[in-house]
Amino acid sequence: MLHFLRQNQEDLRIELYRGLLDALECRAHNENIRTGKLIILPSSFQGSPRHMQQNYQDAMAMVRKFGKTDLFLTFTCNTSWSEILNSMEGVQRPEDRPDIIRGLPHVHILLTLDSESKIRTKDDIDKFLSAELPDPCTDLRLFQIVTKCMVHVPCGTININSPCMRDEQCCKSFLKQFKDDTEENVNGYPIYRRRATEPVQVGKYSIDNRWVVSYNPWLIKKFNAHIHVEVCASVKSVKYLYKYVYKGHDAASVKIQKEGALDHDEILSFIEGRYVSAPEATWRLNEFNLSHKSHTVVCLAVHLPQQQLIVYQDGQEAQAIERAALRKTTLTSWFELNKNDPSAHNISYSDIPQYYMFDKSTTNWKKRQRGGQNVIGRLPVVSILDTERYYLRMLLLRKSGAISFDDILNVNGLRCITFQQVCQEYGLLRGDQQWHDALNDAAQFQSPRQFAMICGFGEVEDVPDLWVQHQVSLCEDFVHRYSEQTGPRYAFDDIEELLTSYNLSLQKLHPPTVDLPASVLEGANFDVVEEQAKANSYTMQLNSEQRNVVEILLSAVYNNAADTSKCYFLDGPAGTGKTFVYSTLLHTIHGRGDDVIPVASTGIAATLLIGGRTAHSVFKIPIDLNATSTYNLKPNTKEADV
Repeated sequence: MLHFLRQNQEDLRIELYRGLLDALECRAHNENIRTGKLIILPSSFQGSPRHMQQNYQDAMAMVRKFGKTDLFLTFTCNTSWSEILNSMEGVQRPEDRPDIIRGLPHVHILLTLDSESKIRTKDDIDKFLSAELPDPCTDLRLFQIVTKCMVHVPCGTININSPCMRDEQCCKSFLKQFKDDTEENVNGYPIYRRRATEPVQVGKYSIDNRWVVSYNPWLIKKFNAHIHVEVCASVKSVKYLYKYVYKGHDAASVKIQKEGALDHDEILSFIEGRYVSAPEATWRLNEFNLSHKSHTVVCLAVHLPQQQLIVYQDGQEAQAIERAALRKTTLTSWFELNKNDPSAHNISYSDIPQYYMFDKSTTNWKKRQRGGQNVIGRLPVVSILDTERYYLRMLLLRKSGAISFDDILNVNGLRCITFQQVCQEYGLLRGDQQWHDALNDAAQFQSPRQFAMICGFGEVEDVPDLWVQHQVSLCEDFVHRYSEQTGPRYAFDDIEELLTSYNLSLQKLHPPTVDLPASVLEGANFDVVEEQAKANSYTMQLNSEQRNVVEILLSAVYNNAADTSKCYFLDGPAGTGKTFVYSTLLHTIHGRGDDVIPVASTGIAATLLIGGRTAHSVFKIPIDLNATSTYNLKPNTKEADV
């Protein structure tokens, strides 16, 4: 399939209708422009980034239609199940059979309860789940399963090497606090009852209710496995789940370009730049489905007059223009439907697929006879940079019965010139309400990018207020990855980095103040005594080669002339301890009371370092580099001082 897509790239073109006409008129002038290869991986290829993004937006369209769910379950396989152990051969262990366990299979499930079973009070929450150790005298089997499957491995100062530790904090927010009563909806989730009781010994650790993961007693007794149950107090948990499923692959790539030519090869990046685990490889080799939807989600066209997308083969542009003039899009066909069918006048464009089916052969909407209850329409996301199309989408979400683009431009007898003017006439652009609406919409997929574009290109009256009202959605991905304290800072840096790519600065827009502890803002957030202990522990575990590297680098830091810079390159195969060497260096330098900023070229690499950040974020390097590019780190700022 990928080979077919690559071989058909040069013959297949997709252009805007009006843009294709312009291309024909200017072809002679454009032939002198030297370009490299442009290879696109379309959304029709399952598993591609575009396919993942469309699936995510389809999933969130279902949430918009039916509302949020009630329970969020994470169900992880228990490798001690007899069905798995009986499938082992000889000395095999479950981890040796990815075809059976898929890398310890787990499933995320969102459950919507019927109206009579809805969770409305904290008593309802306590009825559905528990976050406490059961009484072994009352239910010994439940106690055994909870202590084996539902206890978070102690971390923090008890176990600093726990996999859950990020920036010296637990990414799962353990250790929890004792609480006598359940508290409803705090940042999207309840705070569950965890009463103070006597600890019990689990392995080498002493455990109490603060380490218990919330669970449903009936479920874990039935399946004898880790089944984490959360009550969904807001749409945030739904968004997190779908982002997790459709975030795409871990990937990083560096490519040397030919001078004077620009290559953009998405197929090569997909093949060579992404990580494929053994379970995924097994899944694809067995040709299992990557996704399934209970409802059909129809993505409707949103385009300006004579700017619909068309497909053509190189050398057949004239024929493509003729075909495009005759074929209707879902939008232009909707105009025709409203002209000819009065019953469609009160149905909005986004709801029309529920009542009518788009016939691709005739490009007409036809009334459904059955099955419409399982069909959902959605409008594609439009960037604020595409100004007129952005405002057209805003109108299509609100206006029904339109018979043409001109009809939309007509407001009470006034013929507007632009769709933005129409929005103004309807009062949709008063104050910053349009930007609040845009961020509410973007909260489901890419809040920081939308905020950056709105601040950079929109006429925002009150940027701090915009930040305050949407801070939760703007920061939630960073809070999930880092912590409640440092998340807003990372979100702020990400927005600044996005604006830098457009040659803009958030400082010019009177940005909001990010309220963080001074230690976080100044970059010094460590305990010297604790760092010394970690440095000693790490140093004792170094082998001779690693110790030699650490000694050379520490000597360069502390015994080098102040005006002399040095550069070292550390190389070695995977598993030889490069990251461990970096961690030893960082703890040692911190233990001496000095600060250091670990910098990596990609976000993936940065996550391996303690407090790691990308070079673009730290040094304000422009995203698009050329011979005249300069970094945007401002003098006399805290960042520059560090």
